[in-house]
Amino acid sequence: MLKQNRKISLSFCLLGTPEVMAYLTVCHWCHAMERESFEDEEVAELLNKHFVSIKVDREERPDIDQIYMTVCQVMTGYGGWPLTVFLTPDKKPFFAGTYFPKRDQYGIPGIISVLKSVHDAWVNRRDKLLEAGEQVTRAINEKTANCVGPFSKETVHDAYNQLEGMFDDVYGGFGDAPKFPAPHNLFFLLRYWFAYGEKKALNIVTKTLDSMYNGGIYDHIGFGFCRYSTDRKWLVPHFEKMLYDNALLSIAYLEAFLATGNRKYAVIAEEIFEYVKKNMTSPEGAFYTAEDADSEGVEGLFYLWSRGEVLSTLGEDDGKRFCELFNISASGNFEGRNIPNLINKTLTPSDWEFIEKCRKKLFDIREKRVHPFKDDKILTSWNGLMAASFAIGGRVLADSSLTDIAEKAVRFIETHLYREDNRLLARYRDEHAAIPAYLDDYAYLQWAYLELYETTFKPEYLKKAIQLNTDLKKLFWDDKEGGFFFYGTDSEKLITRPKDAYDGAIPSGNSVAAMNILRLSKITSDIRLIEDYKKLAGFFSEQISQAPSGFTHMLSSYILYFNPSQEVILVTSDDKSSVNSFIEVLRSKFHPFTTVILYGKDFYELTELVPYISEYPASPEKPLAYVCRSFTCEKPVSNPKDLQKFLL
Repeated sequence: MLKQNRKISLSFCLLGTPEVMAYLTVCHWCHAMERESFEDEEVAELLNKHFVSIKVDREERPDIDQIYMTVCQVMTGYGGWPLTVFLTPDKKPFFAGTYFPKRDQYGIPGIISVLKSVHDAWVNRRDKLLEAGEQVTRAINEKTANCVGPFSKETVHDAYNQLEGMFDDVYGGFGDAPKFPAPHNLFFLLRYWFAYGEKKALNIVTKTLDSMYNGGIYDHIGFGFCRYSTDRKWLVPHFEKMLYDNALLSIAYLEAFLATGNRKYAVIAEEIFEYVKKNMTSPEGAFYTAEDADSEGVEGLFYLWSRGEVLSTLGEDDGKRFCELFNISASGNFEGRNIPNLINKTLTPSDWEFIEKCRKKLFDIREKRVHPFKDDKILTSWNGLMAASFAIGGRVLADSSLTDIAEKAVRFIETHLYREDNRLLARYRDEHAAIPAYLDDYAYLQWAYLELYETTFKPEYLKKAIQLNTDLKKLFWDDKEGGFFFYGTDSEKLITRPKDAYDGAIPSGNSVAAMNILRLSKITSDIRLIEDYKKLAGFFSEQISQAPSGFTHMLSSYILYFNPSQEVILVTSDDKSSVNSFIEVLRSKFHPFTTVILYGKDFYELTELVPYISEYPASPEKPLAYVCRSFTCEKPVSNPKDLQKFLL
């Protein structure tokens, strides 16, 4: 078996050629390579004899993954996990690839061939490998360089046109197989529709959300979304379930509910929350990272059904009806078994009642199966995303229990993921927190605090969001050119210090930070925040203009920056309940450019954070709503119906 030293660090100067594998705990092909290669004695003998092997959890060390994934893409033209990289002792890469089977097959070199070739080159042509390492290192440092310039609203329209051109109007989503949820694209399209009145942008969102839910990428028995679809129709997923997908998708469904009034989207968000509460929440209130694609060594086995299993569980009549609704056949739609789905189905209210009755029975049977492995580490970044979603859910669905879950999650982070010097950490597991937090950790947690503030109006959350902004500037900000580096000034020094705004599976830390800065500026009227935003957006402007659809979350902040926004200040001499009727009006529709602030007897400490708030007097008889836009405020209104007339 491969010898592993879990404490070895990339900062050591290693003798021999180190080989690094970046690994996703719940990735099917990572497990396949682990079984085929790293647990194989012949492979292990080669590795242990000639290499220093380092296995990296890319979720714990996204800095390492980001740098060497860029290396792989530069060297091969593609990337993915498992990621395999060969380095010189000073961490410079000279060969990279993804999945390698044990032996050459399907046109893919086997790991044994690769190891022998690399060892031979290291012994006999080492100078060429060292030069290759230098060249690759220079190339990725040049790749992270940027050209600062102005940013334009035309880039927003270019992004929409690109997304509209890639849209699959038959099955939703963008492009062909494989298809990824990319909820940040949907956030952008909803704001584009709202700002510019482009109805097709909203249609793209609803078609995509409908198609994803109907497909097999959604778990119709136990709820929650899988990682992505391997086919155009959203039928066959990669079966792992990631916390971040479910966090972002729940937000997308909640926003679609507000934009359309279609209750179905609210129900789907509620189902996602139910899945996360049952399967992904620790007893202390934090959220786990992911669930595996495999169980009993077979991809997707936990989620698959035979027609016979359904009939035996539900009975002949109900079973046949359920199989008809969910496309379950004797031959199966995936390796002889079935992924339940609603593709091309139109359901009636009676169908939904029937489905729920059957779903519960099937769920109880499925619970008796061997469950997929759960990655129970707790990541600050993804917990921030999920807490933000629960806070939004509490606000949109008027469900205080969801808000409570969000508050409990951030309290866990505050209690367990800060060092004594108040440095945020990235990972917690087995009562141990470690690794200085990255840009994403700070930005996503700040997002959660902003959503909690807008949901509860508690000044403490605004104060914490402002403090995180200070921490971000101190640890990650580039004083020369603007923008945030991915890892902090006090973190391990790697061969480059990346600074990127590209939105991959999740929005980039820079794009989330940009949106947070703008939102904070709207609440506090701090003009310095606007200047920071302009410098941040300006740094990435040329990169974004070259491929706008790859930066949609940053472009969502562009839309907020370039379009009229408004602030609603609710003032009361009583407690929060006195403004509930105003709050209901504000939360009943999609208002992405409206900031709401509550100032009353329970919130006087807000003046420390928002000094101007004391200039809005309360009435002793009734609460008032001040609506301000473009640095001008309307006369206060005391009737919620009058408030509705002023809202954007």
